[in-house]
Amino acid sequence: MGLPRSSHVQQKWREMQMAERYVERAYSENIVLNIGGDIGALIIYTRKDLNERQIDVSPLGNDARKIHNVVRERRINGRPVFAAIFPSLPAGEYRTWTNPTAGFTIAGGEVAEVDWRDIPVEVHIPC
Repeated sequence: MGLPRSSHVQQKWREMQMAERYVERAYSENIVLNIGGDIGALIIYTRKDLNERQIDVSPLGNDARKIHNVVRERRINGRPVFAAIFPSLPAGEYRTWTNPTAGFTIAGGEVAEVDWRDIPVEVHIPC
């Protein structure tokens, strides 16, 4: 398929082609965890198949207070790691909105970790 002849139309055509391309990349930005007092953080390690998928968590007994983040590929010591990072969660008991569901505890000033790298997990599609 050739490009249209007008230079303006050619430019628009190139922009459309570029906009349709999805570029996978490993995120290299630093993450700041806002922990201390009664605030902790959560890292959920996943398999590659959950890359760019949203994971929801909520405090136990308060399903309406869902918090979500997206699984991103990052490089640690040159190796790919897929994880959703929740940098600031109030201390308490939580659950994930996944199949299977995982429960975890957030303690103030600490980082909780959930490791799904060796199990298949399905995330719920947000409404």
